[in-house]
Amino acid sequence: MAATALAATLAACGGGSDDGNNSGSSGGKAEKGGNAIFLVGVRNVEHWDPQRMYIGRDLNNSGRLFYRSLVALPASNDKVEGTTPIADLATDTGTTNDGGKSWSFTVRDGVKWEDGKEISCEDFKYGASRNFATDVIIGGPANYLFTYLDIPSGSDGLPEYKGPYNKKGQDLFDKAVTCDGKTITYRFKKAWPDFPLSIAQLRYMDPYREDLDKGDANNFAIISNGPYKLDGAWKEGTGGKFVRNENWDENTDPIRKAYPDTWDFREGDTDEAIYEQLLADSGDAQYSVTERRLPPALFSRKDEAGDRYTQVESPYVDYVLPNFNSPVFKDANCREALKLATDRAAWIKAGGGDQYFKSADSVINPSVPGYKSNPAFEAMGESGDPDAAKAALDKCSAPKPVKIKFTYSGGTPTSDKQASALKAGWDKAGFQTELDPLEDTYYSVIQKPDADFDVTWGGWGADWSSAGTVIPPLFDSRINLTGDSNGNDYGNYKGGPEVNQMIDDAYAEPDLDAAADKWSAVDAKLGEDVAYIPLEITIFNFVHGGKITGYANNISVNGYADLAVLGVQS
Repeated sequence: MAATALAATLAACGGGSDDGNNSGSSGGKAEKGGNAIFLVGVRNVEHWDPQRMYIGRDLNNSGRLFYRSLVALPASNDKVEGTTPIADLATDTGTTNDGGKSWSFTVRDGVKWEDGKEISCEDFKYGASRNFATDVIIGGPANYLFTYLDIPSGSDGLPEYKGPYNKKGQDLFDKAVTCDGKTITYRFKKAWPDFPLSIAQLRYMDPYREDLDKGDANNFAIISNGPYKLDGAWKEGTGGKFVRNENWDENTDPIRKAYPDTWDFREGDTDEAIYEQLLADSGDAQYSVTERRLPPALFSRKDEAGDRYTQVESPYVDYVLPNFNSPVFKDANCREALKLATDRAAWIKAGGGDQYFKSADSVINPSVPGYKSNPAFEAMGESGDPDAAKAALDKCSAPKPVKIKFTYSGGTPTSDKQASALKAGWDKAGFQTELDPLEDTYYSVIQKPDADFDVTWGGWGADWSSAGTVIPPLFDSRINLTGDSNGNDYGNYKGGPEVNQMIDDAYAEPDLDAAADKWSAVDAKLGEDVAYIPLEITIFNFVHGGKITGYANNISVNGYADLAVLGVQS
């Protein structure tokens, strides 16, 4: 899943740091009542539509407050318990009688939407169908259903079913996903043993109301089945307030404690403004949490927060990508020059140093089983190799000086400083770099196939503990490049038949160790092609308000504040 910004990345598997820092919980026992605040900051929510969400912060928060799924992860920081699904809207964690080639779930009795209507099997079926409308439902993790669900693909490599709006191929979907009373069954082309884990980690399989679906117009509409509902409308750039949902029954929900009476989500403040408030711990800040990271300029003041300060190593990797649609980076020599000129040490120093980052040598986080360093990057110096970069750039066919535009998630002092650090390294090698910071909205811009950039930034964490949730979502052009969007393949990489076959072989490998080796081989090929350049693994530094109770940075929510169990002093 994707990261929110250069200054705060998000992930699917979290854990405490191993350096003795506080990695976890404080604030005393949580109780019912009071009004909590979530400070979103300047990295606005881009989607509240469950089938379009793919940013970790929003997946976590929505799943703890207003969206439920068939199964979910419990509020736990235990590495086993916190990553093992439990029943949520379903009666159990699913059944399979054929090794994972099909899965069935039965919807609980007594679970309702915010308007009191019962949640039905058909709601789950309709929710799954929306993933296939790639001209409308853009941005989410539909790639998994494209890969697994038993629907044939057309000549373009995409499923012949085109979603519920035009209903082309509807009969194919209706055979793959069926309802029998309250029981839904999904049929796959090949075994998918960890399908329940994908449901628990993401929102793309959530139920959805066909009678309330307005397509793209529903991007910020929230149809709640959890403990809170949106009071009024969500306002981009401002936020929204969530109040208790009277049609949520806590007896059907084993996860969400719903302690606060309200949640006020606030967009707009800079990281610096947020943390000046949190460090002062006065007024509304006392009742606030955030996923924004403590800015490096304020790190020396962390001790002022006492046990309100927590540090957690994330499972996310930040990286940059050359745009293969760029006239410059269609040339392999230009991409090689960019790689060799990338100064990771300067990027890390500009972002706060080793309290904020660890250098990365692959887009796959070392916490993912089977991780191996990428040979294309492991021998590359932390500061790059300017002389070798100049030599590669001399072979580049682009007109000299080689002008490039770097589009990144900017607008904060830290992110702009880091971008400038990369620019300095690239320019030293002979590039002429234009910085293009995007502030309020990021992914919906760079996901446009005709986006005007030469290099861009990305941040990614495995959707669950498999490299198969990193490589294909980011670099399988068949499931990403739909014509309406480049999905998560922000650099428009097209690996062709060789890479496609390597991905298919890794997917088909039943032995987990052998599969990990095959994913590493794909990663090595991506490195050869310079499909991406890894930067670092992010370390989270958080401060929360003094009247927050039950605070926990749980592995089940990727090391973020777990809103399922958090309360406030009323």
